This record gives sequence, C-alpha cells and structure tokens, in this order.
Amino acid sequence: MADIQLKSTLTCPHCGGVHADLEMPTNACQFFWDCPSCSTLLKPKPGDCCVFCSYGTVPCPPIQEGDACCTAR
Repeated sequence: MADIQLKSTLTCPHCGGVHADLEMPTNACQFFWDCPSCSTLLKPKPGDCCVFCSYGTVPCPPIQEGDACCTAR
C-alpha cells in the first residue's frame, strides 16, 4: 500500500485561488474551508465527504486508505 499523503492543494472554484500544502486532518472530515483569496465558504460537493475530496489534489486520508470517510452528503 502506498504512503498516505497528508498535504493537498485546494483550488477555489469561485475565484480560482490555489492554496498549496494544506495539512489534512487524520481524525475528522473537514466539511468547511474559507478561501483566503475571496472569503467564500466552501463545503463538499454532493457525494463527497470533505472539501479535500471535492477541491483538493489529494483525497482525504480515510479515502486514500480505502475506508469510508464521514457520511457522504
């Protein structure tokens, strides 16, 4: 099994702002994230468990491990 990556780059779908090397939590889903460029509050897309799965370059650690993450919306 590959090593679990704990950093991801989020891209805001509203302003296109790219925010690199954000640390993903390993013990909880991150449901919300405030874009520092445009102040938009991001939340997961339907069917995704967290903002990293929706807008990140790397899915959250539980998904990387092949486990179910928090309840998908």
